[in-house]
Amino acid sequence: MNFIILASFILLAGLIARQLSASKKNRKKAEEDFWNREREANNVRKKPLDDLDYIQIPLETLPFHILTDNQQVQDCMEQIHSLRDLKVVNLSEFTNTDLKLKYGTANITVLSEYDQNFTLLVRTLYKWGSLLYEAGYKEEALIPLEFAISIGTDVSGNYKLLATIYKEKGQLSKIRELTVSANRLTSIMKNPILTFLSDMVSSDTDHTVK
Repeated sequence: MNFIILASFILLAGLIARQLSASKKNRKKAEEDFWNREREANNVRKKPLDDLDYIQIPLETLPFHILTDNQQVQDCMEQIHSLRDLKVVNLSEFTNTDLKLKYGTANITVLSEYDQNFTLLVRTLYKWGSLLYEAGYKEEALIPLEFAISIGTDVSGNYKLLATIYKEKGQLSKIRELTVSANRLTSIMKNPILTFLSDMVSSDTDHTVK
Protein backbone atom coordinates (compact mmCIF):
# COMPACT_ATOMS: atom_id res chain seq x y z
CA MET A 1 0.00 0.00 0.00
CA ASN A 2 2.81 2.38 0.94
CA PHE A 3 4.53 1.56 -2.35
CA ILE A 4 1.40 2.53 -4.29
CA ILE A 5 1.15 5.85 -2.42
CA LEU A 6 4.85 6.54 -2.99
CA ALA A 7 4.57 5.70 -6.69
CA SER A 8 1.53 7.97 -7.03
CA PHE A 9 3.36 10.79 -5.29
CA ILE A 10 6.39 10.41 -7.56
CA LEU A 11 4.15 10.36 -10.64
CA LEU A 12 2.28 13.47 -9.48
CA ALA A 13 5.52 15.27 -8.69
CA GLY A 14 6.82 14.40 -12.17
CA LEU A 15 3.68 15.75 -13.83
CA ILE A 16 3.87 18.98 -11.85
CA ALA A 17 7.53 19.41 -12.71
CA ARG A 18 6.83 18.93 -16.42
CA GLN A 19 3.94 21.41 -16.32
CA LEU A 20 6.10 23.99 -14.56
CA SER A 21 8.86 23.48 -17.10
CA ALA A 22 6.44 23.85 -20.01
CA SER A 23 4.90 26.94 -18.44
CA LYS A 24 8.33 28.48 -17.98
CA LYS A 25 9.22 27.77 -21.62
CA ASN A 26 5.93 29.27 -22.80
CA ARG A 27 6.50 32.43 -20.74
CA LYS A 28 10.03 32.75 -22.06
CA LYS A 29 8.84 32.34 -25.67
CA ALA A 30 6.04 34.86 -25.16
CA GLU A 31 8.54 37.34 -23.73
CA GLU A 32 10.95 36.78 -26.62
CA ASP A 33 8.12 37.19 -29.15
CA PHE A 34 7.06 40.44 -27.49
CA TRP A 35 10.54 41.97 -27.59
CA ASN A 36 11.06 40.81 -31.17
CA ARG A 37 7.84 42.56 -32.21
CA GLU A 38 8.80 45.63 -30.19
CA ARG A 39 12.20 45.85 -31.89
CA GLU A 40 10.54 45.45 -35.28
CA ALA A 41 7.94 48.11 -34.39
CA ASN A 42 10.60 50.61 -33.33
CA ASN A 43 12.10 50.46 -36.81
CA VAL A 44 8.86 51.11 -38.72
CA ARG A 45 8.81 54.43 -40.53
CA LYS A 46 6.04 56.97 -40.13
CA LYS A 47 2.96 56.11 -42.20
CA PRO A 48 -0.19 58.06 -43.18
CA LEU A 49 -3.13 58.03 -40.76
CA ASP A 50 -5.78 58.34 -43.47
CA ASP A 51 -7.40 54.98 -42.73
CA LEU A 52 -8.18 55.75 -39.08
CA ASP A 53 -11.86 55.67 -38.12
CA TYR A 54 -12.21 59.27 -36.95
CA ILE A 55 -15.26 59.92 -34.80
CA GLN A 56 -17.58 62.77 -35.72
CA ILE A 57 -19.53 64.20 -32.79
CA PRO A 58 -23.17 64.85 -33.83
CA LEU A 59 -23.60 68.19 -32.08
CA GLU A 60 -26.92 68.82 -33.81
CA THR A 61 -28.56 65.75 -32.23
CA LEU A 62 -27.19 65.94 -28.68
CA PRO A 63 -29.47 67.51 -26.00
CA PHE A 64 -27.66 70.80 -25.43
CA HIS A 65 -30.99 72.53 -24.63
CA ILE A 66 -31.68 70.54 -21.47
CA LEU A 67 -30.56 71.62 -17.94
CA THR A 68 -28.47 74.50 -19.20
CA ASP A 69 -28.63 76.02 -15.70
CA ASN A 70 -27.03 72.94 -14.10
CA GLN A 71 -23.29 73.52 -13.69
CA GLN A 72 -22.33 69.85 -13.98
CA VAL A 73 -24.38 69.46 -17.14
CA GLN A 74 -22.91 72.69 -18.47
CA ASP A 75 -19.40 71.33 -17.83
CA CYS A 76 -20.24 68.22 -19.86
CA MET A 77 -21.59 70.31 -22.71
CA GLU A 78 -18.49 72.49 -22.77
CA GLN A 79 -16.26 69.41 -22.73
CA ILE A 80 -18.10 67.94 -25.71
CA HIS A 81 -17.78 71.23 -27.59
CA SER A 82 -14.05 71.35 -26.83
CA LEU A 83 -13.62 67.93 -28.46
CA ARG A 84 -15.50 68.73 -31.66
CA ASP A 85 -12.45 70.17 -33.42
CA LEU A 86 -10.01 67.54 -32.14
CA LYS A 87 -9.28 64.18 -33.69
CA VAL A 88 -10.96 61.38 -31.77
CA VAL A 89 -10.27 57.71 -32.45
CA ASN A 90 -11.08 54.54 -30.53
CA LEU A 91 -7.81 52.59 -30.47
CA SER A 92 -8.62 50.35 -27.52
CA GLU A 93 -8.19 47.17 -29.55
CA PHE A 94 -4.54 47.97 -30.30
CA THR A 95 -1.43 47.83 -28.13
CA ASN A 96 1.29 50.45 -28.55
CA THR A 97 3.35 47.83 -30.36
CA ASP A 98 0.47 47.18 -32.77
CA LEU A 99 0.16 50.89 -33.47
CA LYS A 100 3.89 51.33 -34.08
CA LEU A 101 3.91 48.37 -36.47
CA LYS A 102 0.91 49.75 -38.35
CA TYR A 103 1.66 53.48 -38.38
CA GLY A 104 5.29 53.89 -37.36
CA THR A 105 6.98 54.85 -34.11
CA ALA A 106 6.88 58.58 -34.93
CA ASN A 107 3.06 58.52 -34.80
CA ILE A 108 2.69 56.94 -31.37
CA THR A 109 2.39 60.25 -29.49
CA VAL A 110 -0.33 61.68 -31.72
CA LEU A 111 -2.19 58.36 -31.75
CA SER A 112 -2.13 58.32 -27.96
CA GLU A 113 -3.67 61.80 -27.99
CA TYR A 114 -6.44 60.64 -30.32
CA ASP A 115 -7.19 57.71 -28.01
CA GLN A 116 -7.12 59.92 -24.91
CA ASN A 117 -9.64 62.20 -26.62
CA PHE A 118 -11.86 59.16 -27.13
CA THR A 119 -11.60 58.18 -23.48
CA LEU A 120 -12.52 61.71 -22.41
CA LEU A 121 -15.43 61.74 -24.85
CA VAL A 122 -17.06 58.49 -23.70
CA ARG A 123 -16.60 59.31 -20.01
CA THR A 124 -18.20 62.73 -20.54
CA LEU A 125 -21.09 61.21 -22.49
CA TYR A 126 -21.77 58.78 -19.66
CA LYS A 127 -21.64 61.51 -17.02
CA TRP A 128 -23.95 63.69 -19.10
CA GLY A 129 -26.43 60.87 -19.60
CA SER A 130 -26.35 60.05 -15.88
CA LEU A 131 -27.08 63.65 -14.90
CA LEU A 132 -30.00 63.85 -17.31
CA TYR A 133 -31.43 60.56 -16.06
CA GLU A 134 -31.10 61.60 -12.42
CA ALA A 135 -32.94 64.84 -13.21
CA GLY A 136 -35.82 62.92 -14.77
CA TYR A 137 -34.94 63.43 -18.43
CA LYS A 138 -34.96 59.76 -19.33
CA GLU A 139 -35.52 60.12 -23.08
CA GLU A 140 -32.87 62.82 -23.42
CA ALA A 141 -30.40 60.71 -21.41
CA LEU A 142 -30.65 58.00 -24.06
CA ILE A 143 -29.08 60.27 -26.69
CA PRO A 144 -25.52 60.63 -25.31
CA LEU A 145 -25.59 57.12 -23.86
CA GLU A 146 -26.58 55.48 -27.15
CA PHE A 147 -24.05 57.55 -29.07
CA ALA A 148 -21.32 56.32 -26.73
CA ILE A 149 -22.33 52.71 -27.43
CA SER A 150 -22.27 53.34 -31.18
CA ILE A 151 -18.63 54.47 -31.05
CA GLY A 152 -17.43 51.54 -28.94
CA THR A 153 -17.36 52.71 -25.32
CA ASP A 154 -16.43 50.12 -22.72
CA VAL A 155 -17.61 52.25 -19.78
CA SER A 156 -19.61 49.69 -17.81
CA GLY A 157 -21.82 52.34 -16.22
CA ASN A 158 -22.94 53.45 -19.67
CA TYR A 159 -24.15 49.94 -20.46
CA LYS A 160 -25.75 49.53 -17.03
CA LEU A 161 -27.65 52.80 -17.17
CA LEU A 162 -28.87 52.19 -20.70
CA ALA A 163 -30.02 48.69 -19.78
CA THR A 164 -31.81 50.10 -16.73
CA ILE A 165 -33.64 52.67 -18.84
CA TYR A 166 -34.59 50.06 -21.43
CA LYS A 167 -35.91 47.76 -18.70
CA GLU A 168 -37.95 50.59 -17.19
CA LYS A 169 -39.43 51.18 -20.64
CA GLY A 170 -40.10 47.45 -21.13
CA GLN A 171 -37.67 47.24 -24.06
CA LEU A 172 -35.84 43.99 -23.35
CA SER A 173 -35.01 43.63 -27.05
CA LYS A 174 -32.90 46.77 -26.70
CA ILE A 175 -30.91 45.11 -23.91
CA ARG A 176 -30.24 42.18 -26.23
CA GLU A 177 -28.94 44.68 -28.79
CA LEU A 178 -26.59 46.00 -26.11
CA THR A 179 -25.30 42.46 -25.68
CA VAL A 180 -24.36 42.39 -29.36
CA SER A 181 -22.42 45.62 -28.90
CA ALA A 182 -20.72 44.36 -25.74
CA ASN A 183 -19.62 41.20 -27.53
CA ARG A 184 -17.53 43.37 -29.87
CA LEU A 185 -15.50 44.83 -27.00
CA THR A 186 -11.90 43.76 -26.53
CA SER A 187 -11.29 45.27 -23.08
CA ILE A 188 -11.35 43.57 -19.67
CA MET A 189 -14.80 45.08 -19.08
CA LYS A 190 -16.40 42.85 -21.71
CA ASN A 191 -17.28 39.88 -19.48
CA PRO A 192 -18.60 41.91 -16.50
CA ILE A 193 -20.79 43.91 -18.87
CA LEU A 194 -22.12 40.79 -20.58
CA THR A 195 -22.86 39.19 -17.21
CA PHE A 196 -24.81 42.26 -16.09
CA LEU A 197 -26.83 42.40 -19.31
CA SER A 198 -27.61 38.69 -19.13
CA ASP A 199 -28.90 39.13 -15.59
CA MET A 200 -31.02 42.09 -16.68
CA VAL A 201 -32.71 40.04 -19.36
CA SER A 202 -33.24 36.90 -17.28
CA SER A 203 -34.26 38.50 -13.99
CA ASP A 204 -37.21 40.65 -12.99
CA THR A 205 -35.23 42.13 -10.13
CA ASP A 206 -34.31 45.79 -10.46
CA HIS A 207 -30.57 46.49 -10.59
CA THR A 208 -28.99 49.48 -8.98
CA VAL A 209 -26.77 51.46 -11.31
CA LYS A 210 -23.39 52.15 -9.78
